[in-house]
Amino acid sequence: MTAAQYRGSGDGPQVVLHSRAGRLALAATVGASAMASLDATVVNVALPDIGHDLDASVSQLQWVLTGYLLALASLILLAGALGDRWGRRRVFLLGTIWFTGASVLCGVAPSIEILIAARVLQGVGAALLTPGSLAIIQAIFRADDRSAAVGAWSGLGGAAGAIGPLVGGVVVGGPGWRWAFLLNVPLAAVVLACTRAVPETRDPDAGAHLDIRGAAGATVGLAAGTWALTEAGPRGWSSPWILAALAMAAIAFGWFIVHIRAVPDPLVPPSLFRNRTFTVVNVGTAFIYASIGLTFFLVAYELQVAAGWSPLEAGLALLPATILMLLLSARSGALAQRRGPKAQLTVGPLLASAGLLLLTRVGPDPTWVRDLLPGAVVLGLGLVTFVAPLTATVMAATDPAHVSTASGVNNAIARAASLAGLAVIPVLAGLTTATNAQDVTDAYRTALVIAAIVVAIASPLMLLGLPGSVHSRRTVRPRYCAVDGPPILPDPRRCPAEVGRDDA
Repeated sequence: MTAAQYRGSGDGPQVVLHSRAGRLALAATVGASAMASLDATVVNVALPDIGHDLDASVSQLQWVLTGYLLALASLILLAGALGDRWGRRRVFLLGTIWFTGASVLCGVAPSIEILIAARVLQGVGAALLTPGSLAIIQAIFRADDRSAAVGAWSGLGGAAGAIGPLVGGVVVGGPGWRWAFLLNVPLAAVVLACTRAVPETRDPDAGAHLDIRGAAGATVGLAAGTWALTEAGPRGWSSPWILAALAMAAIAFGWFIVHIRAVPDPLVPPSLFRNRTFTVVNVGTAFIYASIGLTFFLVAYELQVAAGWSPLEAGLALLPATILMLLLSARSGALAQRRGPKAQLTVGPLLASAGLLLLTRVGPDPTWVRDLLPGAVVLGLGLVTFVAPLTATVMAATDPAHVSTASGVNNAIARAASLAGLAVIPVLAGLTTATNAQDVTDAYRTALVIAAIVVAIASPLMLLGLPGSVHSRRTVRPRYCAVDGPPILPDPRRCPAEVGRDDA
């Protein structure tokens, strides 16, 4: 790194964006974030082929998704804290290497059990690299370049998530589903090579105490609860194993609540939830993402298993929703800042609910224009309406000292809600026991109706729960395309020039 590329200051590294070091650092963070974004969407398209090749049940296929989400939701807050204390570059590198090794194990998995275990390990790697990819940008780039760097990171990351279904369709329909995971290897090699240009940084204000016990309690609760809810269909709710797992989850979550109220530096500060807006928006986030996180899995599964569509056709089915998010989400965020987010957070879930109900038109012999396009467009408009205001409102409701933690909490809640939706709704709808195309279609439609009801609950919650004076804070994100969870936001303390400015 030359003197022109690196400018030292009392605040730590000051990398210049338009330099070799700056471009390499940006490429490393974008590439790692893209790996996680692609895997979150590609796998939905690959599931039917995975089930056929590995002779997996629907319940086991659920675990291919929920195992990944379980590890990611459980560890994302802890991973961010580790990076602040141990070094962001070090934890980012560890996460990238871990994610790549788990991807290889996914790609060569000889059985569904090994694939599920590998997906859990992959989620651990994603948790380690995801918060670090943005934290590195915030910490190393000089103030004049930070906005452009974060904007490039979020725009390219959103594009990666958007093309995930297309990549999944091409790969699964071509060389096979295993390459959906093995493609991470060359991408990771580029990331690791570019990381040489990233200087090490730490948070000088981070406390010495790391709440390992709190993270362990949350992980045990999520793991036990998810296993019980996913296996309740095939085993029955009265199974001693299911009852024992539910009891373990309740005990772990109860202990976690008591624990964070007692320790001086908890993983999740209870004071965050004393803010009415923060609490209401996070409860609404749980209802929204429990529904939305499930939808893309349901549509891809129905189109391939019941309707016989190719992986590529299924991957492209909901592309209009993604395009709308890429094109209009920044304008939605700007509108929420000018007018206040309450109206959008009330109307958006209703639009999404209507989109899900329209998607129930899909059957064993659907046409894209008649049965999928209307639902995809209305769903996309719903996502555009509420996703950007939702994440920005969480940031605005929190004092600057806790804004990064608050964003991580909102992200973890969304992913845990997606986890619960994937575990519970297919079981309630009968998808796990469907044996033929018509049974799959009936269960698919029932699941979408349940999901539509769940997301609609967020509308009156926002309308009645949010005060009229609630406001939304602008972020440097030009696009919001996070179907699997809200984006992790930049810290306004490190992006002070961006706070209070309008979206363009």
